[in-house]
Amino acid sequence: MAMNERYEPQSIEGKWQTRWEEEGLFRAGRRPDAPKKYVLEMLPYPSGQMHMGHVRNYLIGDVYARYYQMRGFDVLHPMGWDAFGLPAENAAIKDGVHPVIRTRENIESFKAEIKTLGYSYDWTREVNTSQPEYYRWNQWFFLQMLERGLVYRRFSKVNWCTGCLTVIANEQVKEGRCERCDSEVQDKEMPEWAFRITKYSQDLLDALDTLKEWPDRITSAQRNWIGRSDGAEVDFRVQGHDAALRVFTTRVDTLYGCTYVVLAPDHKLVAQVTTADRRADVDAFAKKMAAQNKTERLGEDAEKEGVFTGGYAVNPATGQAVPIWIANFVVSDYGTGAVMSVPAHDARDFAFARKYSLPVRVVIQPASGDKLGAGETLEAAYTEDGVLVDSGDFTGLPSAEARVKLAAKLEGQGQGKATVTYRQKDWGFSRQRYWGTPIPIVYCEKCDPERKGLPVPENQLPVRLPDIDTQAVLTGKGEPPLAKVPSFVNTTCPKCGGPARRETETMDTFVDSCWYFARYLSPKYDAAPFDPKEGKRWLPVDIYVGGPEHGVMHLLYFRFWTRVMKLLGLSPVDEPVTRLITQGIVNGADGRKMGKRYGNGVAPNTIVAKYGADTARTYVLFAGPPERDFDWSHEQVEGVFRFLKRVWTLAATHHAVSAEATYSGPYEGKALETRRAAHKCVKRVTEAIERLSFNTAVAGVMECVNALYAVGTPETPAEKAAMGEAVRLLARILTPIAPHIADELAEAYGAKTSNVMEAWPEFDPALVVDDVIPYAVQVNGKLRAEVRVAADADEAAVRAAAEADDKVKAALEGKTLRKFVFVPKRLVNFVVG
Repeated sequence: MAMNERYEPQSIEGKWQTRWEEEGLFRAGRRPDAPKKYVLEMLPYPSGQMHMGHVRNYLIGDVYARYYQMRGFDVLHPMGWDAFGLPAENAAIKDGVHPVIRTRENIESFKAEIKTLGYSYDWTREVNTSQPEYYRWNQWFFLQMLERGLVYRRFSKVNWCTGCLTVIANEQVKEGRCERCDSEVQDKEMPEWAFRITKYSQDLLDALDTLKEWPDRITSAQRNWIGRSDGAEVDFRVQGHDAALRVFTTRVDTLYGCTYVVLAPDHKLVAQVTTADRRADVDAFAKKMAAQNKTERLGEDAEKEGVFTGGYAVNPATGQAVPIWIANFVVSDYGTGAVMSVPAHDARDFAFARKYSLPVRVVIQPASGDKLGAGETLEAAYTEDGVLVDSGDFTGLPSAEARVKLAAKLEGQGQGKATVTYRQKDWGFSRQRYWGTPIPIVYCEKCDPERKGLPVPENQLPVRLPDIDTQAVLTGKGEPPLAKVPSFVNTTCPKCGGPARRETETMDTFVDSCWYFARYLSPKYDAAPFDPKEGKRWLPVDIYVGGPEHGVMHLLYFRFWTRVMKLLGLSPVDEPVTRLITQGIVNGADGRKMGKRYGNGVAPNTIVAKYGADTARTYVLFAGPPERDFDWSHEQVEGVFRFLKRVWTLAATHHAVSAEATYSGPYEGKALETRRAAHKCVKRVTEAIERLSFNTAVAGVMECVNALYAVGTPETPAEKAAMGEAVRLLARILTPIAPHIADELAEAYGAKTSNVMEAWPEFDPALVVDDVIPYAVQVNGKLRAEVRVAADADEAAVRAAAEADDKVKAALEGKTLRKFVFVPKRLVNFVVG
């Protein structure tokens, strides 16, 4: 076929996208006997318009999906929609458009934009989390977990978003504000449903060490969020009362230095220990703290303040009375809500003690070096381990040994014990909003007088979201919208058949994304969330791409959910993902994160319309390493477009003489230079893709194109054949990066099918070494061939290269080797008879 001299991406990209889809080239399962690769990007919330962050995310996965398909793997690369959630509902309230309608329109728009970029998705596996066929299984999981004690109803202090008017999880609070809408988050007491994720805290923590291909910043974030603390619980008897204060400490070795105890302002014993003369001050301080978000209270810059209750507790080590305070830096839902304060050996306690003139008692001395003076003279707390002093029978012991022995003594006296605590709390997932999965629970006054909730029978799933009037119900007043729909609320009790009321709260949208990766395996499967046989074939996900902001939300939740799926006999694995790739942010030309907030966004469709999808893809890959942020540059987009035009022009210019040229060798001069440039490029691009250095891969192609231009017009049969080979290799290695131009070039140069159906090219090792020398190859003293090998190649390597040559093989066939002569850097001679 003749080639158009001009590069016109709009005329070729639609052609190849249609052909790929019609031929089903990206459908998983086409190679059932081949090893598998499951490549996945975090599914998007369909906002209606893609941004360049989406492009980058999906492009990283697409490069690997295409690359591994050419490597001979059976590749699963699906896409779907995280379609439930607050953004659609908030937009419905604002614009009067029902979430069902808005979500459907957004998906259609988003999907159309995705397709213009040529991603290699298996669309036969598409899922939509807002469809009953999907969220039915959210409800099924809920019932299974409820039966096993992994779901429960609790009354607790929750994070109430004043903008979204719903409860949000701890992980969704960022510096006292909602990570979705940036509104203030307040503490509020109310009933909620929770997943008992803490049952898996230690397992989730231990398994982080096995995630060798996850970024350190993600595993570190999860490790810190789970927050294991090894320590001891200690009981301080309250003077004048039967009650005891239980504290948790990681430094029980400092117990003899405890000079005061601090409670959370809302601790249940505050009222009991507070004396009459201190009641007004304590109540005023507690009221002030109740109005303040705990994130603000616990901030590093927050001033530490408190009030004396008038009560005293007894230090179980010394028998001395210590004052009981309440303070802003202790909260009731962390640890026991009470701490023992050792100001000589804790920086926070030291500052508080100095502020309120509380005693400072030194009980730990450095193991070597200068000793600490008396507590009154200390200028700062000594917080390291050391040797105990003034600590009764434990004086002289190293801190680590003392911690073990003190905990054992307390346990023997019934005053404490060694224990472990975690920062991580159970995941409260019920939301007071409409656009989410209905919780499959009913309440019956007769059968469930305590309102613990009765599970909806499995054969009644899904509990469907009712079709409601947007303006009449989605009022945004904080009451669950479903509570205003009598036809939904009023139902029958599954136990007695009498009247009952449905749960009107819905599930957090993070539930949807906990297990969607498994639904892709068999999206139409009816007997379970997914076919366990498909789980054995495809799980875990081999490569997962998404933003690092999900480190302690989605990425922690779906590790938990995978363990639940294994518990239920669905999943063969504990961990959902082998290799995690977290991409950087795309900033606008002004250096600020692209988005509506700054009005600096670049719509992908504008780039595709002007320059083509391959330019958009190549630019994003070339702009920087995937894990780093980069600033958008219109000039660099233009530069990438010019580069692709150069690739096209190179192929078009030499098409007539090189597309069908053949030559059997040897290659010398310009022909050899051409082949070396192409094979070096194959090596460089292959290695770059393997190590997630796509910008280096693109740079390697650019370098190769420059080298091919530099060798000039091919004239001899060898040069023409070498150029044809080089263009075909360029087309192959461009396939993961710029697949449309790659397939068009390959077709022009003789390919009968898309590049993804061909093998990834192999490079000739002899052609990729910069310092090579020729060796004459003789058989019985007669020249038969010339081979080029690395200058530092040893005798064995030179002999192997010589024996691989076809002419030498023919000369040696049927002969007996008598002697092999090796003359370094000159020749080899096979003496045969």
